[in-house]
Amino acid sequence: MQFFLNTKAFFLLFLVFIVMSGCGYKSSAKFSREVMGEKISTSVIISSEDPQNTVIIKDAVDRAVIEVFQASLVSKANSQTHLLLKMRTPSYAPIVYDENGYVIGYRMSVLLNIIKHTNGASKSYNTRGFHDFSVAPNAIVTDQDRFEAIGFAAQRAIKSFVAQVSAEGARLKNKE
Repeated sequence: MQFFLNTKAFFLLFLVFIVMSGCGYKSSAKFSREVMGEKISTSVIISSEDPQNTVIIKDAVDRAVIEVFQASLVSKANSQTHLLLKMRTPSYAPIVYDENGYVIGYRMSVLLNIIKHTNGASKSYNTRGFHDFSVAPNAIVTDQDRFEAIGFAAQRAIKSFVAQVSAEGARLKNKE
Protein backbone atom coordinates (compact mmCIF):
# COMPACT_ATOMS: atom_id res chain seq x y z
CA MET A 1 0.00 0.00 0.00
CA GLN A 2 2.83 2.38 0.90
CA PHE A 3 4.49 1.70 -2.49
CA PHE A 4 1.24 2.51 -4.28
CA LEU A 5 0.91 5.87 -2.48
CA ASN A 6 4.54 6.79 -3.21
CA THR A 7 4.09 5.89 -6.89
CA LYS A 8 0.89 7.88 -7.07
CA ALA A 9 2.53 10.89 -5.40
CA PHE A 10 5.53 10.62 -7.71
CA PHE A 11 3.26 10.45 -10.76
CA LEU A 12 1.25 13.46 -9.56
CA LEU A 13 4.43 15.44 -8.89
CA PHE A 14 5.79 14.49 -12.31
CA LEU A 15 2.52 15.58 -13.96
CA VAL A 16 2.62 18.93 -12.16
CA PHE A 17 6.23 19.43 -13.26
CA ILE A 18 5.32 18.74 -16.91
CA VAL A 19 2.37 21.15 -16.78
CA MET A 20 4.44 23.86 -15.10
CA SER A 21 7.32 23.56 -17.53
CA GLY A 22 4.94 23.87 -20.46
CA CYS A 23 5.46 22.76 -23.98
CA GLY A 24 6.71 26.00 -25.45
CA TYR A 25 3.28 27.55 -25.79
CA LYS A 26 3.25 31.30 -26.29
CA SER A 27 0.13 33.38 -26.51
CA SER A 28 -0.73 35.20 -29.71
CA ALA A 29 -0.40 38.46 -27.78
CA LYS A 30 3.30 37.74 -27.28
CA PHE A 31 3.87 37.19 -30.99
CA SER A 32 1.83 40.23 -31.97
CA ARG A 33 3.66 42.40 -29.42
CA GLU A 34 6.93 41.49 -31.13
CA VAL A 35 5.54 42.89 -34.39
CA MET A 36 3.57 45.81 -32.97
CA GLY A 37 5.57 46.87 -29.93
CA GLU A 38 4.14 47.83 -26.57
CA LYS A 39 3.08 51.39 -27.39
CA ILE A 40 0.44 51.74 -30.09
CA SER A 41 -1.50 54.70 -31.41
CA THR A 42 -4.61 54.53 -33.56
CA SER A 43 -6.52 56.81 -35.85
CA VAL A 44 -9.54 56.28 -38.05
CA ILE A 45 -10.34 57.95 -41.35
CA ILE A 46 -13.88 59.26 -40.98
CA SER A 47 -16.24 58.05 -43.67
CA SER A 48 -18.28 60.87 -45.16
CA GLU A 49 -21.01 58.35 -46.00
CA ASP A 50 -21.23 56.81 -42.55
CA PRO A 51 -19.54 59.00 -39.89
CA GLN A 52 -21.42 57.48 -36.92
CA ASN A 53 -19.71 54.14 -37.41
CA THR A 54 -16.25 55.66 -37.18
CA VAL A 55 -16.63 56.03 -33.42
CA ILE A 56 -17.68 52.38 -33.14
CA ILE A 57 -14.63 51.25 -35.11
CA LYS A 58 -12.25 53.47 -33.11
CA ASP A 59 -13.59 52.12 -29.82
CA ALA A 60 -13.31 48.51 -31.02
CA VAL A 61 -9.71 49.01 -32.16
CA ASP A 62 -8.69 50.74 -28.94
CA ARG A 63 -10.28 47.91 -26.94
CA ALA A 64 -8.35 45.33 -29.02
CA VAL A 65 -5.05 47.17 -28.49
CA ILE A 66 -5.53 46.99 -24.74
CA GLU A 67 -7.15 43.56 -24.40
CA VAL A 68 -5.69 41.51 -27.24
CA PHE A 69 -2.31 43.07 -27.96
CA GLN A 70 -1.88 43.83 -24.25
CA ALA A 71 -0.24 47.11 -25.23
CA SER A 72 -0.60 50.72 -24.17
CA LEU A 73 -2.52 53.33 -26.11
CA VAL A 74 -0.33 56.39 -26.54
CA SER A 75 -0.16 59.47 -28.72
CA LYS A 76 1.20 59.08 -32.24
CA ALA A 77 4.41 60.90 -31.29
CA ASN A 78 5.17 58.39 -28.50
CA SER A 79 4.12 55.20 -30.29
CA GLN A 80 6.19 52.37 -31.71
CA THR A 81 3.36 51.48 -34.08
CA HIS A 82 0.59 53.61 -35.53
CA LEU A 83 -2.55 51.98 -36.93
CA LEU A 84 -4.55 53.90 -39.52
CA LEU A 85 -7.99 52.42 -40.11
CA LYS A 86 -10.47 52.97 -42.86
CA MET A 87 -13.82 51.25 -42.95
CA ARG A 88 -15.50 50.57 -46.25
CA THR A 89 -19.23 51.14 -46.29
CA PRO A 90 -20.77 48.40 -44.12
CA SER A 91 -23.42 46.28 -45.73
CA TYR A 92 -26.09 44.00 -44.48
CA ALA A 93 -27.99 41.35 -46.37
CA PRO A 94 -30.95 39.15 -45.50
CA ILE A 95 -29.97 35.57 -44.71
CA VAL A 96 -32.99 34.03 -42.94
CA TYR A 97 -36.67 34.15 -43.90
CA ASP A 98 -39.71 32.90 -41.99
CA GLU A 99 -42.45 30.70 -43.46
CA ASN A 100 -44.28 33.78 -44.81
CA GLY A 101 -41.21 35.08 -46.63
CA TYR A 102 -40.42 37.88 -44.18
CA VAL A 103 -36.80 38.54 -43.38
CA ILE A 104 -35.97 37.57 -39.80
CA GLY A 105 -32.17 37.44 -39.98
CA TYR A 106 -29.47 39.65 -41.44
CA ARG A 107 -25.71 39.43 -41.85
CA MET A 108 -23.70 42.60 -41.29
CA SER A 109 -20.42 42.70 -43.18
CA VAL A 110 -17.62 45.14 -42.38
CA LEU A 111 -14.44 45.49 -44.41
CA LEU A 112 -11.54 47.29 -42.76
CA ASN A 113 -8.32 48.48 -44.32
CA ILE A 114 -5.65 48.79 -41.63
CA ILE A 115 -2.29 50.36 -42.40
CA LYS A 116 0.40 49.57 -39.84
CA HIS A 117 3.26 52.07 -39.60
CA THR A 118 6.23 50.68 -37.66
CA ASN A 119 9.81 52.01 -37.70
CA GLY A 120 9.28 53.89 -40.96
CA ALA A 121 7.84 50.85 -42.74
CA SER A 122 4.19 50.48 -43.68
CA LYS A 123 2.10 47.40 -44.31
CA SER A 124 -1.53 47.25 -45.36
CA TYR A 125 -4.01 44.65 -44.14
CA ASN A 126 -7.55 44.05 -45.35
CA THR A 127 -9.83 42.29 -42.91
CA ARG A 128 -13.48 41.38 -42.97
CA GLY A 129 -15.86 40.74 -40.11
CA PHE A 130 -19.39 39.39 -40.06
CA HIS A 131 -22.19 39.45 -37.54
CA ASP A 132 -25.55 37.73 -37.89
CA PHE A 133 -28.52 39.22 -36.08
CA SER A 134 -32.24 38.63 -36.02
CA VAL A 135 -35.24 40.94 -36.21
CA ALA A 136 -38.96 40.47 -35.79
CA PRO A 137 -40.81 39.43 -38.95
CA ASN A 138 -41.66 42.40 -41.21
CA ALA A 139 -39.69 44.74 -38.94
CA ILE A 140 -37.40 47.56 -39.96
CA VAL A 141 -33.77 47.35 -38.87
CA THR A 142 -33.30 50.11 -36.32
CA ASP A 143 -30.22 52.29 -36.10
CA GLN A 144 -29.46 50.69 -32.73
CA ASP A 145 -29.54 47.18 -34.27
CA ARG A 146 -27.36 48.38 -37.13
CA PHE A 147 -24.79 50.10 -34.87
CA GLU A 148 -24.53 47.05 -32.59
CA ALA A 149 -24.11 44.74 -35.57
CA ILE A 150 -21.41 46.99 -37.03
CA GLY A 151 -19.61 47.01 -33.68
CA PHE A 152 -19.64 43.21 -33.42
CA ALA A 153 -18.59 42.79 -37.07
CA ALA A 154 -15.78 45.32 -36.58
CA GLN A 155 -14.55 43.39 -33.52
CA ARG A 156 -14.40 40.23 -35.62
CA ALA A 157 -12.52 42.08 -38.37
CA ILE A 158 -10.04 43.34 -35.79
CA LYS A 159 -9.61 39.81 -34.41
CA SER A 160 -8.79 38.74 -37.96
CA PHE A 161 -6.17 41.50 -38.08
CA VAL A 162 -4.77 40.29 -34.75
CA ALA A 163 -4.50 36.77 -36.15
CA GLN A 164 -2.62 38.06 -39.19
CA VAL A 165 -0.20 40.05 -37.04
CA SER A 166 0.30 37.12 -34.64
CA ALA A 167 1.08 34.79 -37.54
CA GLU A 168 3.55 37.37 -38.83
CA GLY A 169 5.21 37.49 -35.39
CA ALA A 170 5.37 33.70 -35.19
CA ARG A 171 7.03 33.53 -38.62
CA LEU A 172 9.58 36.13 -37.53
CA LYS A 173 10.28 34.17 -34.34
CA ASN A 174 10.78 30.93 -36.30
CA LYS A 175 13.32 32.61 -38.58
CA GLU A 176 15.51 33.52 -35.59
